[in-house]
Amino acid sequence: MPTAFITGATAGLGAAFARRLASDGLDLVLLARDGERLERAAAGLRDRYAVRAETLRADLSTEEGLAAAEERARGDVDLLVNNAGFGNKGKFLDVPVSDETTMLRVHCEAVLRLTHAALPPMLDRGRGAVVNVASVAAFTARGTYGASKAWVVAFSEGVAADIAGRSRGRVHVMALCPGFVHTEFHDRARMDMSGVPDFMWLEDEAVVDAALRDLRRGARISVPGAQYKTIVGVTRLLPRGLVARLSSDRGRKYT
Repeated sequence: MPTAFITGATAGLGAAFARRLASDGLDLVLLARDGERLERAAAGLRDRYAVRAETLRADLSTEEGLAAAEERARGDVDLLVNNAGFGNKGKFLDVPVSDETTMLRVHCEAVLRLTHAALPPMLDRGRGAVVNVASVAAFTARGTYGASKAWVVAFSEGVAADIAGRSRGRVHVMALCPGFVHTEFHDRARMDMSGVPDFMWLEDEAVVDAALRDLRRGARISVPGAQYKTIVGVTRLLPRGLVARLSSDRGRKYT
């Protein structure tokens, strides 16, 4: 049975990926920091979908947690979803630098190390995929968060190109770049999202559907939603300074 390894698996897109992949019959390895919530999520997926749901309690901002995740990624993993991430509660100069470096470790170092661990066994088996969850913010000016997600996009594209010859089209790496999604992400970062119009919101199930559809066709970047495809296309044409001015405050009011 194919196995999917999902980080940040108990909430938001991670939980949506877990539900969808379990419904497709994949066994799961679920990673999160909250052990109690993790066990509840795994039990619910086992009961509902009759799949194996292994748990790994780990904090990817620590060396111990990263090492444990790397070790598991080297095993029988057919699909790695690097989803773990968070938003800091404030703009750059309002946030302790330690919180910003923690973000870089979770968003960048963890993605790099888990991808590096998972790909060699996938290439040896001749099958597998890595989905690195980035954001539409990667194409705008969003402080450390946007910069970290821009790194995820560039990294994913670069690795996909690097393995293209070895994988013969059977191992894929893709960056997933959603816009605003109805999850608890913004509440955790204490962001006031009341000014975001309804048409800009995506449902987590729709994002996962789009991601898996794009992965099957071999896309290296997936941008779910027609509205966000348009936004990303426009940002690539506009001067960077104008993009920075237009995007710096959108959806970034803090409570």
